[in-house]
Amino acid sequence: MPSTAPDVLPLLARGKHRSPRRGACFMELASYLAGERWSDHPACTHPVLARLARGVNDATSDDARPRLARYIPSVIGLTSADPRWDHEIAVVAACAALPVAAEERQRVLAVGLLACERLLAVADGRDPADLRPAARAALADVPLAARWAERFTREHGLGGSTRDPAPAVVDFAVQALALSAAPDTDARLATVLEQAVAVCRTLAGAQGDPVPDLDGSPWARICPPAVPTPVR
Repeated sequence: MPSTAPDVLPLLARGKHRSPRRGACFMELASYLAGERWSDHPACTHPVLARLARGVNDATSDDARPRLARYIPSVIGLTSADPRWDHEIAVVAACAALPVAAEERQRVLAVGLLACERLLAVADGRDPADLRPAARAALADVPLAARWAERFTREHGLGGSTRDPAPAVVDFAVQALALSAAPDTDARLATVLEQAVAVCRTLAGAQGDPVPDLDGSPWARICPPAVPTPVR
């Protein structure tokens, strides 16, 4: 939710870089602007949100990637030890990917969405079968995959593993978005990142606080500017 778009955006690169001389991805530039050691896993951002940001950065086209930079200030300082954040971020990613994912990916996403929704329900003291509206709507878009996932979870359950499903759900959702046949893949990837940030800011109680923009930040010291691109 950047309030304004800077006139000049940094040229973000795909992948991990040992130093700014070799380029900067979304989270590496976040680490620099936060005053941390150069890293794509900075402490300033929740690990699953950072994972989503890295995936979106790498899956976005070279032409569209600079526009992601306007979201960097909004992830700095956005972190928590509350395990609900993991599942909320994964739910956002799965809901975004399900409607456009290839059929063979829909089942995995549906199972992941059910798993995270039910973990959240347990944490909130709700009935695990009571899906929230966004999850219900996403599953309604893919009824065959939803029925398969419900049957799978009834037969195999969701509680046998202590492993957090959120990172895998996020990775799979980003991949499904990137490989979908949707004509607006870059926009969808940017939107899922923006939505995840909004959810985290709400959980942090910061949804009404202003988000700093990139104007006046020192990113130009380490990252070359991209060719100016209109930001919508």
